[in-house]
Amino acid sequence: MVRSTRIVTAAVSALWLSKASETSQIFSGYNREILFHRNYRPVITNAIMKIQIINGPNLNLLGIRETEIYGTVSFPDFLKKLKQVYPDIIFEYFQSNIEGDIINKIHETGFSYDGIVLNAGGYSHTSVAIADAISAVTSPVIEVHISNLYTREEYRHFSIIAAKCKGSVIGFGLDSYRLAIEGLIFGKRNEE
Repeated sequence: MVRSTRIVTAAVSALWLSKASETSQIFSGYNREILFHRNYRPVITNAIMKIQIINGPNLNLLGIRETEIYGTVSFPDFLKKLKQVYPDIIFEYFQSNIEGDIINKIHETGFSYDGIVLNAGGYSHTSVAIADAISAVTSPVIEVHISNLYTREEYRHFSIIAAKCKGSVIGFGLDSYRLAIEGLIFGKRNEE
């Protein structure tokens, strides 16, 4: 049986936001609720994937820090929902406020995982060392930011790590992580 799949893009996510009455799962995010449409089906893969999610400085405070920007949901709560939506993906989660620990985790997982979703936080704008670590590994890395960097302070408008990543997803609240995961799934599917 052929199952139709849907590739999620920012435009599709925006469309789903307008269908709030048709949703069954709610994710809080950047200044709004991010909604999964009840008919949403993730891109189907034939194999189990292993994805490392890495969060950088201050992201351990999600849900309580600057909720007007980052929302009220903690990352562990959000991760539980991601695992429900993607039962065939093994997620590993790591958070550190220390640049060297983030680099070590990229080195540790960047040769054996199917992908890395990286929110380097403020290090995105300052860390040549994290950019070099991304360049050194073979796993695709997708940069994620919860807020839209271009609506914030000017120093946040440039990401040192972006050029080393396969792609970037910014400004969709916690849903940015899901969109990055969809990108990794799509990339793996195209390799097969």
